[in-house]
Amino acid sequence: MLNLLTAIMTKIAGSAFNSDVSGRVYLDHYPADEMPPTFPYCVFFIVSGIQDKTFTEHFTDTLIQFSLFSSSTGAAEITTMYADLRALLDECALTITGSTLVWMKEVNLTTMTEEITVGDATNQVRHWAVDFEVKTSLN
Repeated sequence: MLNLLTAIMTKIAGSAFNSDVSGRVYLDHYPADEMPPTFPYCVFFIVSGIQDKTFTEHFTDTLIQFSLFSSSTGAAEITTMYADLRALLDECALTITGSTLVWMKEVNLTTMTEEITVGDATNQVRHWAVDFEVKTSLN
């Protein structure tokens, strides 16, 4: 799993999506030492990982969710983040040490608006959760 996560971070580095979030892409959670959060940002995590095999091949089906956060009052910032993430990862090529990418494709998008309180202020934050299915086979 580490090699898959490393490949994803390598793919994101230097991309338009990475620029959209000013390099604020985190695994599992926003860093506690950087609170309050600086918007926009992305947190991604593994939702599930299932082993599958045929008589001759071993596969891993992994569901990864990218949570995009924007405090912008308009929708332009988060829709740009989403479009750039999708352009980067949907049906992409990905080099994974020890595995071969069979496919990486978007399978779900959920859009939400949340209220986040930081100090004395409560802000409306857009949160879009984008799920990608990643199927890999062992080399």
